[in-house]
Amino acid sequence: MKNSGYSPRFSQADSSLLYPASLSPAPDPLSHLGSLLAGGWDRRADQSYQSCQLPCREAHADQSVTILHAKVAQKSYGNEKRFFCPPPCVYISGPGWRVMQNHLKAAGHGDAVYRVCGFLCLDNTSQSQADAYKLVFNEQPNSRMFASAKSLFISDQDKRKHFCLLLRLFLGNRQEVGSFQSRMIKVISKPSQKRQSMKNADLCISSCSRVALFNRLRSQTVSTRYLSVDRGAFIASAKQWTAFTITLVEDQRNDHGDFVLSEGFICYGCVVQLVCSESGVALPPMVIRKVNKQHAFLDVDEPVSQLHKCAFQFRHDPNAYLCLSNDNIIQHLASPSLTDPLRVGLNDGSCWTIIGVEVVEFTFNQGSSCILTPVTPFPVICGLEVNGGGHVAMLEIYGENFSSHLKVWFGNSEAETMFKSSQSLLCVVPDISVFSDGWRCLRRVLTVPLALIRSDGLIYRTSFSFTYTPEIKPPPSRGTSGGGKREGRTEGGQQEDVLLETIHQEFTRANFHLFMQS
Repeated sequence: MKNSGYSPRFSQADSSLLYPASLSPAPDPLSHLGSLLAGGWDRRADQSYQSCQLPCREAHADQSVTILHAKVAQKSYGNEKRFFCPPPCVYISGPGWRVMQNHLKAAGHGDAVYRVCGFLCLDNTSQSQADAYKLVFNEQPNSRMFASAKSLFISDQDKRKHFCLLLRLFLGNRQEVGSFQSRMIKVISKPSQKRQSMKNADLCISSCSRVALFNRLRSQTVSTRYLSVDRGAFIASAKQWTAFTITLVEDQRNDHGDFVLSEGFICYGCVVQLVCSESGVALPPMVIRKVNKQHAFLDVDEPVSQLHKCAFQFRHDPNAYLCLSNDNIIQHLASPSLTDPLRVGLNDGSCWTIIGVEVVEFTFNQGSSCILTPVTPFPVICGLEVNGGGHVAMLEIYGENFSSHLKVWFGNSEAETMFKSSQSLLCVVPDISVFSDGWRCLRRVLTVPLALIRSDGLIYRTSFSFTYTPEIKPPPSRGTSGGGKREGRTEGGQQEDVLLETIHQEFTRANFHLFMQS
């Protein structure tokens, strides 16, 4: 069969993680496709991936909604309002918004109709529309729309330990685009000054996670500046903040001269590197130091916790620290303490507050049509698993917000899909021959994107892909002996392959329907 000699690999592409995880084979073959490889984050472009895009849905019609927010929030007490810092922000991007606007213009609607407006609030039902923060979107030079909610807070009347943010987007004619939910946010009373243990892992900063850094001169809220990246340069911004991937860096380098990265929790005294999650621009590796009362402690090695004050020491000069000066990022030369060699005096601009952040992106595609119903609830894929064996390979998809109106697509090929529950879909893995002409595909890796398509044609992009990987040893050719090569193919052999393929496809469908009935 033309699927013989192939193994599936799942990968999840995310622009925020610059360094893809290594792939490791599973212990046992799970299907006729071979072994299941646990995929990591993969940003590499693949020619076969590009050639298997969804039909009649060009990428120029994609629409994206991105929510950035902190992992923890301080609770307010009494009349004191502790606004979320950094403030939750929303980006609207993708050329599909312009396509939608052009359709509304052609239909004779005014300019106000296709303007996007939004409201951001906590996800409890007791809040009224007046409690929601109205977002004012501003267009940026990169054609993105940006808005932030600077006055959101959680009061002491709210007894929840965790909550989510709820974003509702509308067009100017009050047509709802959809409701989008953030990740879970943990409520804390104040930053913990105690040494964190691994039991409080949700308060520790882990390697390869996203963080934000901000600075407050003389602890004044109005003077808050965020470490940000603008056009490839690091700046201190009062309006926007950037999510950085913080990674532990080992002292040695690999064969290519790159820094060796490692996993685990970030501890003071470790060498870390900050990489812009969006652009990939990076600061040089620096040593993270604990800060208390404007002094950096050189002998502290405890885990870094949420909302801790810290400093970043350059390795090439132990007296140089990452610092802001107005809107610029500079190096500050600190003066060692005369009384305690393990303490270093810092200025205000060198003291940063670190906090873990989340980036949630929703990408969909309406194509040339203008769908009037909301795009939410938005289906989210969390994991994949191959089921079955022999010549019947089925892929089970785990996630949230699934419905019977969704179909799974492998590239430009629709897969037979069964709805099991709101958290599970089951589909037949298409034969490799669907994406390429016969045996020529046997010698190369083929990666196809996974997408979910609603019954009205709305496409939900996902960060997952499916990879057909050839085995190291090619299957033996039929009609040869002694390891001889097959030089050509007769017309009868080609017809035989077509017949076998037809039998295989029908056998797969039959078994799939039998599985559904059982």
